[in-house]
Amino acid sequence: MTDQNEPQHPGGQPTDPDADKNDADKHHAGKHHLPTPAEEETAAVVSLDTAGGAMEPSAVPATAQSGKIPGPPETLVRRIFTGSGMVSVLAVLLALILGGLLIALTDKQVGTTATYLLARPTDFLSAVWSAATRSYVALFQGSVFNPRGAGIAGQIAPLMETLTIATPLITAGLGVALAFRAGLFNIGAQGQIIMAGILAAWAGFALHLPLGLHLLLVLVAGIIGGAFWGGLVGYLKARTGAHEVILTIMFNYIALYLLRYLLNTPAFQRPGETNPISPVLDASAAYPQIFGSQYRLHLGFLLAIAATVFVWWLLNRSTVGFEFRAVGANPKAAQTAGINVSRSTILVMAMAGALAGLSGVAQVAGTEKVLTDGVAATYGFDAITVALLGRSTPWGTFAAGLLFGAFRAGAVQMQIQTGTPIDIVLVVQSLIVLFIAAPPLVRAVFGLNPRRKKRPTAGKTKTAATTGGAA
Repeated sequence: MTDQNEPQHPGGQPTDPDADKNDADKHHAGKHHLPTPAEEETAAVVSLDTAGGAMEPSAVPATAQSGKIPGPPETLVRRIFTGSGMVSVLAVLLALILGGLLIALTDKQVGTTATYLLARPTDFLSAVWSAATRSYVALFQGSVFNPRGAGIAGQIAPLMETLTIATPLITAGLGVALAFRAGLFNIGAQGQIIMAGILAAWAGFALHLPLGLHLLLVLVAGIIGGAFWGGLVGYLKARTGAHEVILTIMFNYIALYLLRYLLNTPAFQRPGETNPISPVLDASAAYPQIFGSQYRLHLGFLLAIAATVFVWWLLNRSTVGFEFRAVGANPKAAQTAGINVSRSTILVMAMAGALAGLSGVAQVAGTEKVLTDGVAATYGFDAITVALLGRSTPWGTFAAGLLFGAFRAGAVQMQIQTGTPIDIVLVVQSLIVLFIAAPPLVRAVFGLNPRRKKRPTAGKTKTAATTGGAA
């Protein structure tokens, strides 16, 4: 039989008898064949791609699409530079750059060179660089290392001061960060520090006990004071549903005015004084200095390190910490899984208050040795910034506390040496918070946006569509 005489399909292609037989066998077997899960998934994807057969299939088959954004493969260096930790570092760097520009605007030499900027722009740029550099060098010398100090003891004195100032920032920041991890906004570290300071100071000057026992009692009293003030907020939230932000802000005011009232009562006011100040704590109730009396660095810094290790272990190695993180991720799912959300709320706020209470003890027993209405200063509010900069991680918060302690310690020296206002440091801290709250902005400034897509050109798109259609 010739090709012209072979039976034809309607489409014009020759018919293969064996193929027809195989098709008949498959049709017969299909009556009893159940599709596998993979086949069902493929059919569902194809049906979705073609809208149930109402549309033409895509140029690239739906089953061959990986769903990944086209672009270069992720490298280790890119993952490091786009991670949350690096974003925090870049946020600090960007804030320092903008702070340097602000410093330059207040410099007289920069103002002078700006008058002939177009004639000699290099003079202006040199003045800007010199003003910012001098200020930051002075900041470094006042917070880390002063080469002009008397001997090694004088040269490292700025570092000792930085660690002293950073101690309450670290512990209060840990309290805020722990609550953040549980989905709670602890804005009440200020009040928790005050309540801890009240109880710790009273135990320090009103009771007279042996050396080790007295200091232990002061420490425990401060921790209890902070834990009670924080746990009370957690209890009200768990039982009444009141928002913790409103509660903690109001509790800050209650603690502050309670302190001012107590400092004007005979139980707390120093005899013979009209100013609101308490008696000096007994020597047995004070934190010992780590490196002697020449520095203010005290035992509280070692306790801050221990608190950081404890919070890390709590969040990453304990069942209670897992419950905290689960409640913070999704309270309803955690409750469905059998976690007592109310108990976790009360417990995490009490522990956050206890950590902030360590800051109050560090102030009255370590740094000031007395109780005043400025015992908390602004540590409770700065702790929020520290926790944000540290991404609510224990060691990140520790590092952020050291950085902010360096800012505080070096700001005075910066003003003395260069005349730069101390408020510049507050501006830098505010910029850090701004950039921490906007990670995409930081990534965009440094060109590290991991979500940036490579758009194909029109010619390549048309060629790909043509190739897919031909295939």
